[in-house]
Amino acid sequence: MEDDLEMLDEGQELADEEQNGTLYEHFRLVADAGQIAVRIDKFLTERMAHSSRNRIQKAADAGFIHVNGKPVKSNYKVRPGDVVTLMLNRPRHDDTIEAEDIPLEVVYEDDQLMVINKPAGMVVHPGCGNYHGTLVNAVAWHLRGLSTYDPNDPEVGLVHRIDKDTSGLLVVAKTPEAKSTLGAQFFNKTTHRSYTALAWGNLVEDEGTITGNIGRDAKDRLRMDVFPEDSGIGKHAVTHYKVIERYGYTTLVECILETGRTHQIRAHMKHIGHPLFGDERYGGCEILRGERTASYKAYIRNCLAICPRQALHARTLGFKHPETGEQMDFNSELPEDMQQLIEKWRKRLRQQ
Repeated sequence: MEDDLEMLDEGQELADEEQNGTLYEHFRLVADAGQIAVRIDKFLTERMAHSSRNRIQKAADAGFIHVNGKPVKSNYKVRPGDVVTLMLNRPRHDDTIEAEDIPLEVVYEDDQLMVINKPAGMVVHPGCGNYHGTLVNAVAWHLRGLSTYDPNDPEVGLVHRIDKDTSGLLVVAKTPEAKSTLGAQFFNKTTHRSYTALAWGNLVEDEGTITGNIGRDAKDRLRMDVFPEDSGIGKHAVTHYKVIERYGYTTLVECILETGRTHQIRAHMKHIGHPLFGDERYGGCEILRGERTASYKAYIRNCLAICPRQALHARTLGFKHPETGEQMDFNSELPEDMQQLIEKWRKRLRQQ
C-alpha cells in the first residue's frame, strides 16, 4: 500500500481516477482486537512510510479506501477487527523480480553468500518508481545459473540494505540457512559496520555516541526524525562516531552502527547539528558553515557537483561465516566522487 500511494503522491491525482469498472485490491490490513477507535486517516498515516495524511484523506474521499468491503471517508473511526483495504481501478503492479544483466562488483563469493560493493545511485530493492535496474535484479542475473536461488523467495537474498545514494558493502545470502544465521547476527548486533562520512561543521568532540529513537518525520514521510528514548515514538538507535580529519567547515568522520535503522546516520548527524554534506533530504545541500563570499559559494557548488549525493560510504563489513563460523571482514575503498570531494577540502585547508 505504501508503494501504491507513494506513486500517487508523486503526481497522479486521485480525484482524476474514475470508479467505473473493476476495482483491484492493492492492500489489506486487519485492525487488532485491542484497536481503539481512531480516524482512518490517522490510523493509516501511522502505518505508511511514504504517504502524507493529506494524500490518504484524498484517497478516502475518492472512494479508494474501504472498510469491511465498503468505501469510507477519512473521518471513519477504525474499530477492532475492521478489514481495511485499498481498492484501485488498475491491477497491482507485478513485483516479480526479474534477472537483469547489470554489472556487479563482487568483493567475495562462496556457496553460502556474496559480498557486493554497491555504487551510489543504485537502488537496492525494487519499489515504487524503481521496478528495474536494482541491485536485487543484478544479483538475480549473477546467480541465474544457481537452481537453488530464487530471487522472489524472501528466505534468500539481501540480509540488510543501504540507501540508493549511499555506496558500499552489502551481504547477500544464497541459502535460507545463511540468511537466517546472518540475520540473527544483525539482530543481535554482533556484526561490525562502519561508514565514512563527510559532515557539515567542526565537531566539538573527537568521538562520541548519538542515541535517540528513529521514526518517520511527521511533516515529511520520506525523512526520518530523532525522538527521545522514552517517547514511545520510533525505534531505539545508537550511532558511534570518531573524527578522522577536520577541514574547518566540514569534518570527515567514521560512523559505527550499533543498530541499523532507516537513514540512521543521516538522521542522527542532522540531530546533533552536523548533516552530511550533499544530503539534500536532510539539508546538507545548503551552505551550513563558512563564508558568505561569492568565491566560497562557487567552491561549495563545485563540491556538490563533484559528489551530488550524501557523502556516505559503507566502508567496512564484518560477520561470522554462517557455515564455518570464521570471522569475515571486508573493506571497501572510498569511491572516486568522495575521494575527489575530500581532496578538494584538504587542498582548501592547505591553502589557508
